[in-house]
Amino acid sequence: MGTLTLLSAALGAVSVPLGRLGPVLWSVPVDADEALWRQVLIEVRLPRIVLGLLTGAALAVCGAAMQALFRNPLAEPGLVGISLGGAAGAVVAIVLGAQTLPTVAVPAFLGSLLATLAAYRLGSRHEGMARLLLAGVAINAICASLIGLFTFQASDVQLRNLTFWNLGSLAGAHWTLLAWLAPWVVGLSAWLMRDWRAMNALLLGEREARHLGYAPERLRRRIVLSSALLVGPLVAVAGTIAFVGLVVPHLVRLAVGADHRWLLPLSWVFGAVALLLADTAARLVVIPAELPIGIVTSLVGGPFLLWLLARGRS
Repeated sequence: MGTLTLLSAALGAVSVPLGRLGPVLWSVPVDADEALWRQVLIEVRLPRIVLGLLTGAALAVCGAAMQALFRNPLAEPGLVGISLGGAAGAVVAIVLGAQTLPTVAVPAFLGSLLATLAAYRLGSRHEGMARLLLAGVAINAICASLIGLFTFQASDVQLRNLTFWNLGSLAGAHWTLLAWLAPWVVGLSAWLMRDWRAMNALLLGEREARHLGYAPERLRRRIVLSSALLVGPLVAVAGTIAFVGLVVPHLVRLAVGADHRWLLPLSWVFGAVALLLADTAARLVVIPAELPIGIVTSLVGGPFLLWLLARGRS
């Protein structure tokens, strides 16, 4: 991960020589080039790298937890409305006139939280996961309709903002944001990982988990709430990023098995690596512009998942 982080910091529209990364960051610039490199690294590249690592880690660990909850390796955080709820909140805010990141991020986070809570409330009235899954599908359909309705009303400038936000971007990263977001992600991820034994039991079925001394209802509530609180703020900041929460835990499971003692932390690590790779590619493919990161994750994740399905290994 360290080598990848250094490469991501060095490469881009403004290239920084790898051998100069340390001196540029820790010494006083000696010329205009070093001053520019220092500004790019501190104000743009490093915050973006940190946000990418946090977002990828959170999406992947929540994906692993949701796959345990639904006992399905193809589940992911957006299944209960987290992603589309956030997208709906952001789209409504932008079309109504929001222009800055805070004025878009707050409605996006509230949209994620409300959509997830609605799906959980509707789905928890009956035992089992089928109702929760159906409630999530219905909430996602409603959110998609809201997105379509407000997109239809958007101006040309708003449409461009909506396109980049809905497809994901880490361009809004800055140190003030990361100062509270990093402890939030790390703390909630650790809280989610502590339930690894209960998730292992849940793989046997809700009745078997109950016989082993776990309460599936409470575990379901903790996983859904943790995922909403963990992914919601990241969707609000970075937009909708597909496939990381689905593909990364799936690949880790193929490598190390279904024991969540290892699956959750390894998904956290490799999710961070996967999104950092995707963001680096998004910045390099069409220099000096950049691709929305969601396009990169979908272009890689979609065909790879189809390949796994075709091989009969999913």
